[in-house]
Amino acid sequence: MSQHDRVSVLPDDEHNRTLVDNVHPSAWVNPEPDGRYNIVVIGAGTAGLVTAVIAAAVGAKVALIEKHLMGGDCLNVGCVPSKGVIRASRAWADVRRAEEFGVHIPPGVKYDFAAAMSRMRKLRARISHTDSAHRYKKLGVDVYIGSGRFTGPGTIAVEGPAGNRTLRFKKAAICTGARAAAPPTPGLEEAGYLTNETVFTLTDLPKRVAVIGAGPIGCELAQSFARFGSQVYLIEAMHGIMPNEDRDAAEIALQSMLRDGLRLMCCGKDLKVGKVNGSKRLTVDSHGQQYDITVDEILVGVGRKPNTEGLGLDVVGVAYDKTGVKVNDRLRTTNPNIYAAGDICFPFKFTHAADAMAQIVIQNALFPHPLGLGYASTNSLIIPWATYTEPEVAHVGMYEADAKAKGIEVETFTYKLDEVDRAILDGEDEGFARIHVKKGTDLLLGATIVASHAGDMISEFTVLMKSGKGLSTICSTIHPYPTQAEVVKKVANAWRKTTFTESKKRFLTKLFAWMR
Repeated sequence: MSQHDRVSVLPDDEHNRTLVDNVHPSAWVNPEPDGRYNIVVIGAGTAGLVTAVIAAAVGAKVALIEKHLMGGDCLNVGCVPSKGVIRASRAWADVRRAEEFGVHIPPGVKYDFAAAMSRMRKLRARISHTDSAHRYKKLGVDVYIGSGRFTGPGTIAVEGPAGNRTLRFKKAAICTGARAAAPPTPGLEEAGYLTNETVFTLTDLPKRVAVIGAGPIGCELAQSFARFGSQVYLIEAMHGIMPNEDRDAAEIALQSMLRDGLRLMCCGKDLKVGKVNGSKRLTVDSHGQQYDITVDEILVGVGRKPNTEGLGLDVVGVAYDKTGVKVNDRLRTTNPNIYAAGDICFPFKFTHAADAMAQIVIQNALFPHPLGLGYASTNSLIIPWATYTEPEVAHVGMYEADAKAKGIEVETFTYKLDEVDRAILDGEDEGFARIHVKKGTDLLLGATIVASHAGDMISEFTVLMKSGKGLSTICSTIHPYPTQAEVVKKVANAWRKTTFTESKKRFLTKLFAWMR
């Protein structure tokens, strides 16, 4: 590969060229190594970027290696493009229900899928500056474009567009992430399929789409394509959708998706794929009924595979398996000088989790505490998450079953959005806030929110849990009225009401009678 070879992202338009110019510039010249680095980071996704920039900010000599696109999955094929697509599909859905708000749309309104995807690419390119090679260079990071591979106890070889480099390190961090994986479905490889890594290259709307997997990726994109006007078939091996979420929460999201025209085939068995007349044919058994459907595209939204290949992990004694690199609670691998962070080593594959882990790596790799006391640990992480369907489903902490499995007596309280004024006025009153509380205390163990902006609202519960405060703190906090987030206080008040027992009321009744 010559120095000026260009990595291309499809479609090859001005927006994607801007993206590539930022995150894999064709004329980039890798620096000449000068001495040993305090830390070398392999992989410039979220975990790698945060590790590198913090290390440089505190004065460390740091190198960052990326063989493909800086920004990783989040910027290029994950959070950023998917949320751009979701926003566009929501706008299409809003147009269809505009009459409810007194807006009468004339017949023949034009829906332009290509324009919606172009908008996504334009905004992704704009955001890409934050993760660009040039920006990180200005921040004091030595950026190497190329493949990194461990070659010895303290060396990494970089094979780049302008030749090879050998980097010496005191500490290293593996942040190479994971990639989309496909199930071993008969005929799937031969028929061809899309994943989150290729679906955002589309410029023409497929009329018929089969989505395999009803987890977060599958549900978000299945609903989006249904709103764009595709006939969507969602196929899931387990019952319902979002099998890891609260069942009531998942059911509300499912009913919304069904109204958008999506068809669900859950408890799917004996799935087979083939080709027929230029299209793709799927047969599957769902709840005892055999389905035979023909589609234009198949989108696979199940599973992730860690990027461990070609790193030379065996050379430096870093243990790994099919789930990724093995780390302890301080994110140190089996090599004491090498750490890992992000999707390569952690079950919670979220951008915000990768960010948090990067900070743990910095603290433990660059500021090791004598005897290991006071080190940063993943055990202290409280990680919320959200699935961005309409409505969104967000969660933090334990579910009720988790608490009971640990032998914790738990009380559960639910407050529905159809009792929250702002949600009613917004026409977004499907959903609830649900909390799990340690019995006899105000200690919050976990929470689920189903709402149009649940991902924004879950943070109040997360802060409460991280700070070690109880629900009494929320009850005594003034919330602006009217907002949908008022449901957070209302569900906390539902708990508080149970603390006012009949015996307390009888005592106060007698007290007030005596005071008259």
